[in-house]
Amino acid sequence: MADRNAPVLSTRALNRATLERQLLLRRAAVTAKEAIGGLVGLQAQNTRPPYFQLHARLADFDPAELSALMESREVVRIVTLRSTIHTHTAEDALTLRPLVQPARDRELNMFRNGLTGVDLDRLTVLARELVEERPRTLKELRQELRPHWPDADPQSLGVAARCRLPLVQVTPRGLWGRSGQVALTTAEHWLGSPPLPAATPDATVLRYLAAFGPASVKDMQMWAGLTRMREVFERLRPRLVTFRDDNGAELFDLPDAPHPDPDTPAPPRFLPEFDNVLLGHADRTRVIPPEYKGRNGVGNQAYGTVLADGFLAAVWRLDETADEAVVTVQALGRLGRAARDEIAQEAVEMLGVMCPRPAYDVRFAAFVDFGD
Repeated sequence: MADRNAPVLSTRALNRATLERQLLLRRAAVTAKEAIGGLVGLQAQNTRPPYFQLHARLADFDPAELSALMESREVVRIVTLRSTIHTHTAEDALTLRPLVQPARDRELNMFRNGLTGVDLDRLTVLARELVEERPRTLKELRQELRPHWPDADPQSLGVAARCRLPLVQVTPRGLWGRSGQVALTTAEHWLGSPPLPAATPDATVLRYLAAFGPASVKDMQMWAGLTRMREVFERLRPRLVTFRDDNGAELFDLPDAPHPDPDTPAPPRFLPEFDNVLLGHADRTRVIPPEYKGRNGVGNQAYGTVLADGFLAAVWRLDETADEAVVTVQALGRLGRAARDEIAQEAVEMLGVMCPRPAYDVRFAAFVDFGD
């Protein structure tokens, strides 16, 4: 039963608690693999964002470290949380993917009209044989499957294979400075592992709270793309502590989780598009001020974001030539001189690691839509 007398955490207190667990109050002296596991994966619709996410969080990060982990198959790119591509450790790829299968089933159900007459179990077997014979693009997979169901919608056949199988994007896709087209095989085949039991909901809630807490049931459901998690939290309640936010929503947390002083300094950080710290909660006001809601992207297009004093303050764009790397920062509101100086210094440090060039430039502009 909810505790109506639970302590209230201010937005700023929630912000600092979340940033601490997200390794954004200070850069952490841990390996890239340890960080990826501790954060329960990195959002990775595009290939470069995971590298920038780690630079914002880790001391002495070298992009070659993550690239080497991908080449050695210790981390992979796979669709998991929220039915989006994430960079996960090999173990998480094998165990989180079956946990979120209900979300993939819901996605597949949206394409049922294009799959009339298709035996999904047979499709799954055929698709597995094809991608384990050699990695295939979705176009190749559709072409191979279509003769078996000529009346089905080709796109729906590809979606069915992607939803029914734990498909990973094989290298060189995602390697630093190389990349390549998306080619797919099963996680088990790529990682040389038999199927593993799905991660339990209880263990996943605890990992989520360690990386994103304090958080509500709705927050966790939004992060994972799962539903009906209330009973899991209730089952765990004796092992957890509870708080309330300024609006009275109940928040759960681990009893030994860090809660920094709300006045703890938070240095500026450049985050790529779709960073999980911005997407890991249903109520995102702990990082995104209400007046800036929706201004860090348009539709499905998100911008790189700048955190100042722990909160979204600007968006940014990177332009590169052979001789110069330029970061353009567009403030969402007024930035004082001290904040601008700190942001500029952080931008130069980021460019030195992520975009080595003979020359750098950092430019500030009033907010305009990058999509224009």
